[in-house]
Amino acid sequence: MDKKVIDEGKSLAWLSYLGIFLLIPLLVQKNNEYSKFHVKQGIVLLICSIVLSVAGFLLLFIPVLGMIIFWGIYVFLLILSIMGLVNSLTEKTEPLPIIGKYAEKIKI
Repeated sequence: MDKKVIDEGKSLAWLSYLGIFLLIPLLVQKNNEYSKFHVKQGIVLLICSIVLSVAGFLLLFIPVLGMIIFWGIYVFLLILSIMGLVNSLTEKTEPLPIIGKYAEKIKI
């Protein structure tokens, strides 16, 4: 990817990993490939966060194991968000572990 494209996209690409804030780079930098990459990653992360949050909440009805899994889910999502933020700020276009491969299928 061209250095100029990365420099332009880096200013807002990091917002892609902060939930609904991914709409900002999606709308403002819709023609920037670097931003698009991170927005796609953020969309997959947001969808996973919603699905896993609902699943984690339902698991809270299992006394001890449910709480452990619930917190494990949130730690996992937090780690993925931090990895995405670091990648976007250090000019990397590496897919997130486990869920990143699904972002390539999104068409924007």
